[in-house]
Amino acid sequence: MLMEMSTEIDGKFWKDRKVLVTGASGFIGSHLVEELVRVGARVRAFVRYTSRGDIGMLEDVEESLLDEVEIFFGDLRDESAVERSMEDVDVVFHLGAVISIPYSYLNPEEVVQVNVMGTLSLLQAARKFDIPCLVHVSTSEVYGTAHYVPIDENHPKRGQSPYSASKIGADELARSFHLTYGLPVRIVRPFNTFGPRQSQRAVISTIIVQALRGKEIHLGNLETVRDFTFVKDTVRGLVKAAESDKAVGQEINLGTGKGWSIGETARIVLGLLGEEKKIVVDKERFRPEKSEVYRLISDNSRAKELLSWSPRYSFEEGLKITVDWFKEHLELYRREVP
Repeated sequence: MLMEMSTEIDGKFWKDRKVLVTGASGFIGSHLVEELVRVGARVRAFVRYTSRGDIGMLEDVEESLLDEVEIFFGDLRDESAVERSMEDVDVVFHLGAVISIPYSYLNPEEVVQVNVMGTLSLLQAARKFDIPCLVHVSTSEVYGTAHYVPIDENHPKRGQSPYSASKIGADELARSFHLTYGLPVRIVRPFNTFGPRQSQRAVISTIIVQALRGKEIHLGNLETVRDFTFVKDTVRGLVKAAESDKAVGQEINLGTGKGWSIGETARIVLGLLGEEKKIVVDKERFRPEKSEVYRLISDNSRAKELLSWSPRYSFEEGLKITVDWFKEHLELYRREVP
């Protein structure tokens, strides 16, 4: 069972406030929807339609909470759908995106259409309806391999994959709509978020699934370093960014300020499981050499200053909760390599 969210979230602010969450069926989006309902918001969840009509990770949300959510099926590339989704909305959290880096190597045009043009449609609709608060969710991948650590918001941006380039484009569009039209945008940049419900394409998820099912753990580059932030901390940061007028027009990192290599992370997971399994370096899992981002560690000073935000969960605490959840939901995940 996950711990409840910190009481520092302003329940009075959210009571009966109408909120749109794009990317609501995804990992972070589903946790955000869940927390917003808990604090009294009236949530509309923008979910990309599939022929199965499924709602992704929202299926894991407690039924009593999910009953309070309005599901809106659509596609960010459909301007009319985006406009309809934003009618009578007070706050928009924009998480919707194609997020897979390997997929962006194969289909960069789709990634740009969804991540850049979809964001443009959303910004135009927000301007049309004079939305009073828009939280645009970025990614630490926009920084590329660090020129220095910890990485603050002034660090240069470098698109080392089509995905990261598309997110840089989306971020700059969001910034431009604030500077040009006065749209009250906050750009919030989570570092590597992890936790229950995360897809198997993420490194911690694939480590856990392989550790639970396989005889070996197959990974790519074990030396790359990431700033892993537990999903409950990320969600709290997003919510507090919406509450804060100081965040308008700002870029804000959400991270712990600490880094762990992929190899270290795998060993910690194995320790939590009480397992001793061989870690195999699989060259097929490597990114193209010049696309690899070797080190991402955040400077979260601005989040502390503007949002009074800092992580509440240690890496080990978050991993313990995540491992326990995967043990109970392993059937949701496909079998990895042996």
